[in-house]
Amino acid sequence: MINYRWHLTEQLAKQQEECSLRTLLHQQWLLPNRLIHYLRTRRQVLVNGHYISMNEPVSAGDQVEMFFVGDEVRTPAANDYVPTNKPDLAVLYENRDLLVVNKPRGQKTHPNYRGETGTLMNDVAGYLAGTSDGAYMVHRIDLQTSGAVIVAKNPIVVPVLNRLISTGAIHRQYLAVVEGKLVDDGRWAWPIGKDPANFHLHKVAGINAQPAVTYYHSCAANEDRSLVALKLATGRTHQLRVHLAHSGHPIVGDPLYNPSSNEGMLLHGQAQRLVIPFTMKTLNIKAPLPPYFLNYLVKYKLA
Repeated sequence: MINYRWHLTEQLAKQQEECSLRTLLHQQWLLPNRLIHYLRTRRQVLVNGHYISMNEPVSAGDQVEMFFVGDEVRTPAANDYVPTNKPDLAVLYENRDLLVVNKPRGQKTHPNYRGETGTLMNDVAGYLAGTSDGAYMVHRIDLQTSGAVIVAKNPIVVPVLNRLISTGAIHRQYLAVVEGKLVDDGRWAWPIGKDPANFHLHKVAGINAQPAVTYYHSCAANEDRSLVALKLATGRTHQLRVHLAHSGHPIVGDPLYNPSSNEGMLLHGQAQRLVIPFTMKTLNIKAPLPPYFLNYLVKYKLA
């Protein structure tokens, strides 16, 4: 008897239009060709309890089951994160396949070497300890940035989530407190590349610059500080930090792009637009502002 590592069951919604099983898996559910190949050749996909070919139709109310041994995916086991004992993890949303958690400022998203502890992924591994789920990184945010982060609980949904992020279907909205008075709304489309003076930094029109687009909206402003809502249309390294610094309004406390500001960085991923794999339903998940952020808004009359 085959020992399946993952068994995912989905019932198609009442509004599901009839289509081929292949169309459902590839175009609607966004499964990569590699997974579909194994589901087909190993007959590891059942519709209403029976294997059918990829060209046969599925329709509203059908039950689709997918079975995975582990070798079908490129990361069959979760990375070997040392689980945090009794982690203090702020879970914003959880279902069978994923978590959305609120990462605090100053915590790494993931370890940089085997055995490292104290990162967000260590905390998720500790939270999931004792279950059949693992911690699979989907995306990351900077060390000094707080806010919503998606973590997969199985590797099947990782490529699906990556596809939804790359197309912009899944995205975060950020809040930042910046230097000076920024009162308008708009779009920055400055390309970002490596800073030739320091390869740890990035800059507008730097080496090997790539297109980068940021949308911004001024929520509140005075002569000293502004509260700005930000949305990424692209995902370049340090994009928000570089664009804001180039605009003349660097983020308060940014240790790299505003080093004269010795306060903690005030950049927070405050809202996650999440698309749930398989159902493809959209949720808007809020990540509460940390107390220090709220206190700063009150101090500078931006709340």
